[in-house]
Amino acid sequence: MLLASKTAIITGAARGIGKQIALAFAREGANIAFTDLELNEAAQATRDEIAALGVKVQFYASNAADFDEAHKVVEQVAADFGSVDILVNNAGITRDTLLMRMTEQQWDQVIQVNLKSAFNFTHAVTPVMMRQRSGSIISLSSVVGINGNAGQANYAASKAGIIALTKSVAKELGSRGVRANAIAPGFILTDMTKALPEETLKQFVTLIPMRRGGEPEEVAKVALFLASDLSSYVSGQVIQVNGAMA
Repeated sequence: MLLASKTAIITGAARGIGKQIALAFAREGANIAFTDLELNEAAQATRDEIAALGVKVQFYASNAADFDEAHKVVEQVAADFGSVDILVNNAGITRDTLLMRMTEQQWDQVIQVNLKSAFNFTHAVTPVMMRQRSGSIISLSSVVGINGNAGQANYAASKAGIIALTKSVAKELGSRGVRANAIAPGFILTDMTKALPEETLKQFVTLIPMRRGGEPEEVAKVALFLASDLSSYVSGQVIQVNGAMA
């Protein structure tokens, strides 16, 4: 039970990678506070799956891109659970198009949801973790935040920003026992990627030396490592989960 009695906040965790991180944490004894925009069918199903593992779980409807809402969620989680030991900044969207066709709205939406939400929640948990003199902040970046990608200038910029934010937070909070790391997934088989045409999927796989897409559970295992004391001297790092994709 690597995370026994720990409390984790995971944003955007109703489905996909966020859900698998929540389940992985719960299996190791963590109590789970997770957010999404609304308590829909997917969020309810996730809540039930986590509860079945015998840990405390609570869902919070929240727009992670809203500064005040993020702070209210963290305040409520601290009151409901008594501590905040782990934060996973997972909330994210895509609005893909070539830069010359990209609207200001498409740029702003992605930066707000992907990057500003990470700032919002990190800002909100910082006083709590500093008082505790412990904590692990994990933010989901992407390989495109490292390498860039045509048609994803907004997404790549947001994910590169998460890396810079992570490294800065690690330097600022390290003396208080708080660690910050980022995970940069490659081509992961989520609902979004599985919806791509089969030919497109095959093209992606040819670019991956391991010749397959990753599973959300494989990202969750890295998050579990970073959340636990197994990584007690790991901070300010970016771990790529990409099957050796360049």
